[in-house]
Amino acid sequence: MVTFDAGTPSPDVVSDDHRLATWLAETAGRRLLEVREEGLTGKELKDAGDQAAHTLLMELLATYRPDDSVLSEEGKDDKARLLAERVWIVDPLDGTREFSEPPRDDWAVHVALWQSGELVAGAVAQPVLGETFNTGNPPVVPAGTAPRPRIAVSRSRPPAFVEALAAEIGAELVPMGSAGVKMMSVVRDVADAYVHAGGQYEWDSAAPVAVARTAGLFTSRIDGSELVYNQDDVYLPDLIVCRPELSERILAFIEQNGAEV
Repeated sequence: MVTFDAGTPSPDVVSDDHRLATWLAETAGRRLLEVREEGLTGKELKDAGDQAAHTLLMELLATYRPDDSVLSEEGKDDKARLLAERVWIVDPLDGTREFSEPPRDDWAVHVALWQSGELVAGAVAQPVLGETFNTGNPPVVPAGTAPRPRIAVSRSRPPAFVEALAAEIGAELVPMGSAGVKMMSVVRDVADAYVHAGGQYEWDSAAPVAVARTAGLFTSRIDGSELVYNQDDVYLPDLIVCRPELSERILAFIEQNGAEV
């Protein structure tokens, strides 16, 4: 059995939700990098990564936030969270497929905190890059550098409506892995928008949306309505994350043409 030393966070980390979210995401990311070195491949590596990161995050949250509820992709959905004031929404390994294909770097760990109806803290760690984007130290989105807009899409299943959207606004498509990586690509000026309508869950977007909002990016459902978290049904199938100057054009296109996947 592999013994992983998570270390002990400093008191200032434990006392601050933003810093704790960042530490949790980075610590789970370190654990996942270790799992990648254990000689597993394929489904065994995917399953080991999912379980190792989930178990670690559950243990750490039970230690440092024992009174809070947790919603994790890999855990049982305890509906007591619907009555809780504070709920951690985590995706222990976003981009399991990419994780299982070393040396790919387009996978992430998501840790978000929902409190009283709002996302109040979040962190997205990209362990291979050694970067963690978080709400405690909001990223500054660089000025756009591309000659035309770039839209992040799935590397295997780009939706047809996004291809039509790209043609309409003169954008290029940039394939990449996990949902969190796609959203952070807008923060990093690797893309200018991520538009998705193919089905997701709250843990897929909670932390990245929290970070994107603090960075000043536009976030919404594809009909322009607000993204709402800690719902009874955690299916949250669509979203837009983009530079603010692109939001009206994207929403107008979807309103006129729909978003058939």
